[in-house]
Amino acid sequence: MSTSIKLQLLIVTCVNIGQIIVGYSVGWSAPIIPKLQDAEQSPLPAPITDLEASWVGSLLYIGSMSGPYLTAALANVIGRKPCMFIGASMNILAYVLVVTTQNIAMVYAIRIISGFGMGISVVGNIVYVGEIASTNIRGILLTSTSIIGIFGTLVVYAVVPWVSYVASGYIALGLSVAYVLGIIFIIPESPVFDIMKDREVKAIKTLNQLGRSDEVEKFLDTYSKKRYEETNKIKDWVEIFTIKSNRKSLIITFLLGTFQQLSGVAVVLFFSTTIFELAGSSIRPDVATIIIGVTRFLSSLIAPTFVERSGRRILLLISMAACSVSLTILGVYFYLDRIQSPILSSVGWLPLVALITYFFCYEAGFGSIPNAIVGEMFRINVRSNGSALAITMTWLVGFALTTSFTTMVDALGGDVTFWLFGASCIVSFLFTFFCLPETKGKTLQEIQDLLS
Repeated sequence: MSTSIKLQLLIVTCVNIGQIIVGYSVGWSAPIIPKLQDAEQSPLPAPITDLEASWVGSLLYIGSMSGPYLTAALANVIGRKPCMFIGASMNILAYVLVVTTQNIAMVYAIRIISGFGMGISVVGNIVYVGEIASTNIRGILLTSTSIIGIFGTLVVYAVVPWVSYVASGYIALGLSVAYVLGIIFIIPESPVFDIMKDREVKAIKTLNQLGRSDEVEKFLDTYSKKRYEETNKIKDWVEIFTIKSNRKSLIITFLLGTFQQLSGVAVVLFFSTTIFELAGSSIRPDVATIIIGVTRFLSSLIAPTFVERSGRRILLLISMAACSVSLTILGVYFYLDRIQSPILSSVGWLPLVALITYFFCYEAGFGSIPNAIVGEMFRINVRSNGSALAITMTWLVGFALTTSFTTMVDALGGDVTFWLFGASCIVSFLFTFFCLPETKGKTLQEIQDLLS
């Protein structure tokens, strides 16, 4: 392995520490909510209510919806590296609040601030890795950011149930400090940004270190300052809605993201431990949550291979159908529990099997492909704006769903709640079958021509 490839791997390893924190923040509420509901483990004066638990799970979305816009606004002004530093600093602040928590308002602030850091980091990390990676390994390195994020959630599931609330903050705080040190001492500024700011000597030096010296002329031609002169920002926003291909892109990406949220994935991630407690499963909730985390991680390793071989549509259709079946089965278990069926004691394993199946199939298609499609759909001049808009609209749906989850369970029961999630997967199947074009093997321009 060449020295330049080793350097790229080292840089992406540092970036992926930030992705671990992203995954950690996503999964943190699952094992933490039971601690906050336990007077002996909670740092709060009193155990939290079900409504407060819903806010602990869902407030992550409030911060994460604004983070991408900050990255989009600043990335071409102050650089990719400072944006990553801002995201890391937000995470440090959030987990300092964890180790000093005294009231529920501080817990709410933790979720909003860590969500803000997550939104900044997700966009900043992906943009940065895409710009520094060599063409022949770019796909692998970009895919690694998603896989490592899932690994971060697995770390939460495997470790946090066994440590105190405060210790969960120290773990994330240590990771956040390591991420900051990596940004300061190892991660260079993106050569794309340096060229945009007329720092060509610095950019060429970085490209040479990365083993991309043969691409210097192409970089200088593609990213020179004259190509990034100030444009009409208002016009770019207007064109999302006035140009047919952009308008269709927004509808497709938003609906796919909405169906993704309506499948209940955020609910299961945020409340997985609580779900097993509600189900009265014979398998310990904390152990079941760890098994789910391992399933997500392993299935995420398999998904990229399927995407390249099968195309987007067929993999999405299979994934959506399987998710619907598994959620329906989970609903059946809750129904048996509600009517106190005598067979319940012999199927205590069913919730775990249903959720393992759900997450395996979800991560193999439904969980990854909509995000990839977002990056393929919009015209170049509105791609960052359109992507941010589609993602934040989707997260808004997720916020509403996670906030109302405990209310849905109380009002409808766990059976009807998960049957509704399963039904949404059927609707998403029909939408994908009739409305989603296949984008595999097509250039971005060919996709725009197809949508037009």
